[in-house]
Formats: sequence, C-alpha cells, structure tokens
Amino acid sequence: MLNSLPAPLIGLIASLLLALNSFSWVPLLLLLAMLKLILPFTAVRLRLDPLLVRVADAWIACNSGWMALTQKASWDVEGIEDLDPRGWYLVNCNHQSWADILVLQHLLTRRIPLLKFFLKQQLIWVPVMGLAWWALDFPFMRRHSEEVLKARPELRGRDQEATRLACQRFSLIPTSVMNFCEGTRFTPAKHRQQQSPYRHLLKPKAGGIALALNVMGDKFHAILDVTIVYPDGAPNFWQFLCGRMQRVRVRVQTLPVPRHLATGDYAGDPAVREAFQQWMQQLWRDKDAQIERLLDTAKR
Repeated sequence: MLNSLPAPLIGLIASLLLALNSFSWVPLLLLLAMLKLILPFTAVRLRLDPLLVRVADAWIACNSGWMALTQKASWDVEGIEDLDPRGWYLVNCNHQSWADILVLQHLLTRRIPLLKFFLKQQLIWVPVMGLAWWALDFPFMRRHSEEVLKARPELRGRDQEATRLACQRFSLIPTSVMNFCEGTRFTPAKHRQQQSPYRHLLKPKAGGIALALNVMGDKFHAILDVTIVYPDGAPNFWQFLCGRMQRVRVRVQTLPVPRHLATGDYAGDPAVREAFQQWMQQLWRDKDAQIERLLDTAKR
C-alpha cells in the first residue's frame, strides 16, 4: 500500500498510473472504433461494441487497482447487491467532483453495463480521454445558456437530436445511460446564484433524462438513483489523486421507470413537461433529505 507516503508523492504516483493505464488501452479502443467507422453496419457494431466495452471495463479495473494502492478511504455503500450486468439502466446521480466519476465506475462496473456519460462538447479535446470517449460513443453535447436558446431556439433541437441519436446507438447492446441532472458540479457559489430550493443540490435539469426515457423507455429495466456524499468535503481531482478522500458514502436505489412519462412528448406537450418536472423535483427533494441524513449520521 502506498497511502502512507506524503500526499503530493501519492498524487504524482496516481497520476502516472492513471496516464500509463490510459495510454495502454486507448490505442486499442481507437483501432476498434476505426473499424466501426469504416464499416458502419449494424452487424459490425453488434460484434465490435462488446469488444469496446471489454476494453473500457479493463481500463476501469486497472483504475480500481491503483486506487486500492493509493487510497485509504472508508467506503460505506448500500444498494448495489442485486444489479444485473445484462440489463439496461438509466443512472442518475448528484455531482460534486470529478472524483464522482471514478467512484461510480469503481462501484458499478461489471455490476451493470458500462456507464455512458453525456459530456460537454469541449471535453472531446481532453488529451487521450477525449478520443477514448469518442471511441465509446459517449455523446458530446453543446450546452447553451437559456439566453442563447431563446435567441436561437434551433440550437435546442440540435442537442435533442444528438441525444436521440446517441440513445438509439445505446439500444443495440445492454447499456447504462449516465446523467448528472444538475448539469454541472455543485459549488456553494453556483448554489447561491441559482437560489436553489435544495440544501445540498443544484436545480435538476429534466430535459436530458426525459429524452433518454422517451427514446429508450421500453429498453430500460430500471432507474438507478445514486447519491454520493463525502462527509469530510468533496475532494477535487488532485486531492482525490493524493489520497485525501477520507470517507465516501454511496446509496443506490432501484426505481421503476415512469412509463406514463416515458411515452409522453416532453418537448411538445406542456402537461407532460410539467408532470415530468414534478416527478424530478420530488426525486430531488428525497435525495436532498437523504444527503442530510447521511451527513448527520456521519457526525455521530
């Protein structure tokens, strides 16, 4: 175990292991992706997509390996015992740090199908990882502000179409569609700016999850509502690499898919949109209360 070393040295070692792991697997990912690009046929995708997933699972397993070497965090996890690695899931989680992604991958990989994230368009330029996400069909979204969308409403349609196309690709093999409904990482400044009615959460954005349900509602076996709490404060990515995440508490709830909402027209029907937003707001109120309980019990 390396977690007894000075924190900056742990961070340097973890960074090197993460980079080495990524550089080892990404070339294979890109080779398979190029074959899929050259031969854009469903029969080819059905053969190559599982291979791409296996490579991604191996990359995540290696990440879990260096995390075990460098982390000494206490993990308190409930709700992951009876998940189906061959099922389709829509996964929703609160978002506080880049560490959330590694926590989710560490806990859920091979318990459910590979998590596919909706990413900001700018992230395609992240060295090495941008290419890996592209190879794995992670959808890149141009998230515009409400002011821009009001001025140019056609941009809203482009993101919706990109989401729809991505979800259609996800329907070929078992997939877990991952969505951070807050749309960005929680910070006290963002919380104040939004005047969020929740104590520990930003306001949820229902559009992405609504469209995913509309396109793949008949595929999803369940919704996984994940809550991550860092009782000692959410670590930034460098602090995580340095092994400074002391405790993490994770609760996973398996919820039924709201079929009455999945079949509605969220974009075009105001009544469906209102019902969906009310469903999301209740989910967020429950999550906010759960975070409060987890933080409270962690103090005892």
